[in-house]
Amino acid sequence: MDSSTLLMIVFIIVGIVALIFVFAILRIFRLWLSAQLSGVRISLLQLIIMPWRRVNPTTIVENMVTAHKAGLAISRDQLEAHLLAGGNIKRVVNALVSADKANIPLDFKATTAIDLAGRDVLEAVQMSVNPKVIESPPVTAVAKDGIQLIAKARVTVRANIQKLVGGAGEETILARVGEGIVTTIGSAENHKAVLENPDTISKVVLSKGLDSGTAFEILSIDIADIDIGKNIGAELQIDQANADKNIAQAKAEERRAMAVAIEQEMKAKAQEARAKVIEAEAEIPKAMAEAFRSGRLGIMDYYKLENIQADTNMREALGKDETNDSDDK
Repeated sequence: MDSSTLLMIVFIIVGIVALIFVFAILRIFRLWLSAQLSGVRISLLQLIIMPWRRVNPTTIVENMVTAHKAGLAISRDQLEAHLLAGGNIKRVVNALVSADKANIPLDFKATTAIDLAGRDVLEAVQMSVNPKVIESPPVTAVAKDGIQLIAKARVTVRANIQKLVGGAGEETILARVGEGIVTTIGSAENHKAVLENPDTISKVVLSKGLDSGTAFEILSIDIADIDIGKNIGAELQIDQANADKNIAQAKAEERRAMAVAIEQEMKAKAQEARAKVIEAEAEIPKAMAEAFRSGRLGIMDYYKLENIQADTNMREALGKDETNDSDDK
């Protein structure tokens, strides 16, 4: 590569850099001129060095013009500090303008704190002007008469800007409203009283100050719908009756098992007694033999005993036949 070619490349690079620099200067000058024409006093030097501080001059100038036209006194340093802290200066300025037009007391420091806390400050200001309606999920509760009621509530809330930082959100409001509905229905004597006057739920729940410690102010609580659910009292009674029946059946089975065990025990005792009788009867021939040998029993006495035994057996047989005949009749 010869020197002329190298020189040409250098001139091209220098020309491109100079062109970019000129366009940047023209853009900054246009921003400065726009600010001056809008009545915003900002130094041209500050606009030039803003990119070196990692600040977008266009964003700063546009928001300063918006604030100035709305009559708000916000300095360049305040906007740059909030932008460098990771905040959204456009949302902050728009929120301040909306609050000012709605006569809501809100300063720049509080607004930037809310924005850095992660909350949408512009939405909060709009909600403070136009209250928001939050619908609660179906809340199930049981009155004292055992009837289940399913209620739905609509909670009208307004943003409490002073408590946006550190205040609880919508989930806490809905949880507290649900708890209040359950408590109110549970303390009712019967479900008919609740169905006749559902506004009593709203009055009782609203009087508990459920918005304490939250980022909202509850304006009203309206019961949108109440449905009748199951008869929990009857189901509990049925379950209790089934449990009592099972307990009674278990006790009856226990008594039957005991009776069977006693019966088996008595049969065993009867068998034992029968064995003793048989054992005693086995001793009779021995005693008779001994009586013959000792002369205490003669042959005629033995025949008399045999006749008596035969007589007894015949009477027993006749008695069994008569019993069978009577059963057949």
